[in-house]
Amino acid sequence: METARLTLQPYTPDQLLALRDGLGEFEESMGVRAGAGLRDFFVSDDVSPQWLDKLRRAAGPDPWVFGFAVIHREDQCVIGAASFKGPPDDRGVVEIAYGIVPAYQGQGYATEAASALVAFAVERVDVRMIRAHTMPDGNASMRVLVKSGFQLVGDVIDEEDGLVCRWERPVG
Repeated sequence: METARLTLQPYTPDQLLALRDGLGEFEESMGVRAGAGLRDFFVSDDVSPQWLDKLRRAAGPDPWVFGFAVIHREDQCVIGAASFKGPPDDRGVVEIAYGIVPAYQGQGYATEAASALVAFAVERVDVRMIRAHTMPDGNASMRVLVKSGFQLVGDVIDEEDGLVCRWERPVG
């Protein structure tokens, strides 16, 4: 997927496993360098053991599970990740997530990536609602979601993150 300044390329399981191990093999497989802090997204304690198990067993890329590398075209650098928390559920709901490395934050890249995820999801006939969660502290992600057409629904308790703000964007 292409945006004004970014390419979103599906991550392969091998690329993500290489990134967890270090930068050399990852950068070689991507053909571009990794932005400072990218690896932290995939080696933190926030990465679930279930997701890692899926990653190790996967045969190939799955944008619904492993997401996309966010590549800054001009700098030829992977500056983040944009993903879903799984394929559409039986009600047609998908949840998006995204992260941009510190050196590229505050420049609209998260909004471009989030909007690209929305465009990807609305192309599916089985997606009826796109959801996102943010921490309830007035953070930059809230502004990204507003710019991407989401509306605040209210607070919910997430089993992994505790109290979060739920954002939704209906499709169609």
